Amino acid sequence: MAHEIDLTRVRQDTPGCKNVVHFNNAGAALMPTQVLDAVKTHLDLEAHIGAYEAAERAAESVEHSYSAIANLIGCDQDELAIVENATRAWDMAFYSMRFEPGDRILTGRAEYASNYIAFLQAAKNTGVRIDVVPDDEAGQISVGALEAMIDGRVRLIALTHVPTNGGLVNPAEEVGRVASAAGIPFLLDACQSAGQMPTYVRRIKCDMFSATGRKYLRGPRGTGFLYVRREMIEELEPPLLDLHAAKWLAPDRYEIRKDARRFENWETNYAGKIGLGKAVDYALALGVEAIWDRVHRLANLLRSQLSEIPGLVVRDLGVVRCGIVSFTVKGHDPHELRRKLLDQNFNVWVSPSEFTLLDMGDRNLSKLVRASIHYYNSEEEVDRFCRALQSLVRL
Repeated sequence: MAHEIDLTRVRQDTPGCKNVVHFNNAGAALMPTQVLDAVKTHLDLEAHIGAYEAAERAAESVEHSYSAIANLIGCDQDELAIVENATRAWDMAFYSMRFEPGDRILTGRAEYASNYIAFLQAAKNTGVRIDVVPDDEAGQISVGALEAMIDGRVRLIALTHVPTNGGLVNPAEEVGRVASAAGIPFLLDACQSAGQMPTYVRRIKCDMFSATGRKYLRGPRGTGFLYVRREMIEELEPPLLDLHAAKWLAPDRYEIRKDARRFENWETNYAGKIGLGKAVDYALALGVEAIWDRVHRLANLLRSQLSEIPGLVVRDLGVVRCGIVSFTVKGHDPHELRRKLLDQNFNVWVSPSEFTLLDMGDRNLSKLVRASIHYYNSEEEVDRFCRALQSLVRL
């Protein structure tokens, strides 16, 4: 059983808790002091001795970020690339795939817009076909339907683990089992799941895995990472190369590096990279299972209290639901609700239909209020938030 998180301590470590009730962790979580200090310290070093020189001095801290992430997701360091953001991580994996006319991509109905736009571009340029797997009765990807759709032309299975617009947790391990048995590459977008729940890549059986630093890992913005299973690395030629990803050997010859850092580039945000490692350290010290246990309990408490507000409908789908809680209130525009909540120092976000077009279209939803909690939020904040929301919708 996961040990209890010391709420008093983690709130003391989080300066933002003094200013706001932050229920926008699926956008960007509040950084702990340890991360903030690490970023500031390196920026100060750059200012005082020079950025190149600071990077040399901080080499050990930078390398530590790779080992911390490897521990977080259960892989080896040479299978990791640290990049600017989750979208760049996902893109570097996807655009390394080589599609031919008639090949098929299988994906879910709640796939994120950036990913689906990439599918559409690949379809336009290569003739690959996009096939969307139906949901089951709980609203998650149907594993049975996925199995039935597999044939010899399926080149990739790509899935968003936790969609941006609600609490759904897609059954990634079951999808990974199907993909592995069929010998089909599996690309998992873990942007919203890494940091709030266990995401062990060997257990999931994914071949590629992309994530961000700024969300549930509580790292700096402008950080992300990509895992590629070692056996696949040399099968994937990055769409972009530079003198970090490859070595120029002769006027007419270059060689791409053998590890996953072939998906990186030379120029990078060293302060952010170090801060990301500190954020992962913080999560590992608390325990990912303990984080998931608290996030899950708090989100269920929030859903329960929200459901008691007249006119409010919780819109989350799935068998397993996470720290993202989505809802609508009859007669109230989500953007206006967000503005009024912000005036009272409650941070939430709005998910528009164009970010998850297929799912939102199926459900006839144009936009949702998204309240996403984290382990440093308190039960008292949940109570206050629900009371404030109830007062607003009565007006």
